[in-house]
Amino acid sequence: MAVDLWIYREVVDTDLDLTGFRVEAADGEIGKVDRVTYEVGEGSIVVDTGPWIVGKKVVLPAGTIDHVDAEDGTVYVDRTKEEIKGAPEWDPTGYVEQEHRIKLAEYYSRFY
Repeated sequence: MAVDLWIYREVVDTDLDLTGFRVEAADGEIGKVDRVTYEVGEGSIVVDTGPWIVGKKVVLPAGTIDHVDAEDGTVYVDRTKEEIKGAPEWDPTGYVEQEHRIKLAEYYSRFY
């Protein structure tokens, strides 16, 4: 089954503001949600990795979110820490630019 990386799965309530939620990779915590984009076909979260990868923020396409625990304030993603660590770094000046989105899609789609 093909996955559209930029579309939230049905298990994610897009009316919920995920900003500030903890982010759990498949093998442990990676940081907190810094920004959220809910645009149709362009959904993503920017994760501040904090002390785990000092000073690095990464973009996780909406399709990588496995589920959200709103009561606990946690976003669970279906990628490992190493997969996320190797992702292209978030570029605050142009992260929505098509070229960067293509790089991210190529990178994350390798793991399906």
